[in-house]
Amino acid sequence: LGPLQQRYSYATWTAPAHYNLLMGLLPHPSPRHVFASTWYKQDFERWGDRLGVPGMDFAGMIPRLWLPDHLRNHLGYHTRALVSMPVINPHTPLNSAFDSYHSTDRHNDLGAMVDALHFDPDRPSFWLLNTGETHYPYATPDEPESQWPRIHGVNGVFQRLAAGRPLHRSEAPRQFDPHRLEILHQRQVRAAAHCDAVLERLLDVVPPDTWVIVTSDHGELFGEGGWFGHGPIHHPKVLEVPLVEGLAR
Repeated sequence: LGPLQQRYSYATWTAPAHYNLLMGLLPHPSPRHVFASTWYKQDFERWGDRLGVPGMDFAGMIPRLWLPDHLRNHLGYHTRALVSMPVINPHTPLNSAFDSYHSTDRHNDLGAMVDALHFDPDRPSFWLLNTGETHYPYATPDEPESQWPRIHGVNGVFQRLAAGRPLHRSEAPRQFDPHRLEILHQRQVRAAAHCDAVLERLLDVVPPDTWVIVTSDHGELFGEGGWFGHGPIHHPKVLEVPLVEGLAR
């Protein structure tokens, strides 16, 4: 594939970030001295280069502005998705213009997704694969769930609220200490290395000249500025994501 790029997500949380991705807007490089509308136009046109479809542009995707719709209903693609995160399950609005859209049995098994891929030799395919190894608890599929880290206090808090009992400030979950955060960070690094190895197998599975895009929906914080995770956080690191793309030959 191509070089590793540092990009920035349009959102800090899984669901809205995937909406942008499925519009056809990949994480951006935060370009300077460029109007937003100009960048959007260029980003849509880039799909024509990726897919070898001259003239694919923003105007051609109006009014739906939905990449799966354009691929399936205008270019004749099969459109399929395998997702692992509950917030983008098949009952959400993201499941639009897909021939198939399924939640996986496990949230952290990219290898199982690769095993499930199938392709029609007479019709091109678009696949969305959403895997959760690098999401909390940063677990690879070979790790027993009993060994996953737990955010201290969260389960008890939800149980108390569900039972209708008041929650006192003294019972709120404690902040992670730096040592704990570093352990979690290293877990994510190991999970990313696991996914990297699985991606090698993905490149062997897809048909020749398949355009592959590897990116993330958001970044993750491990104590920077006093934050952990992602979501309702205003910090540059929660938007910073990698992007690699190119032809698998």
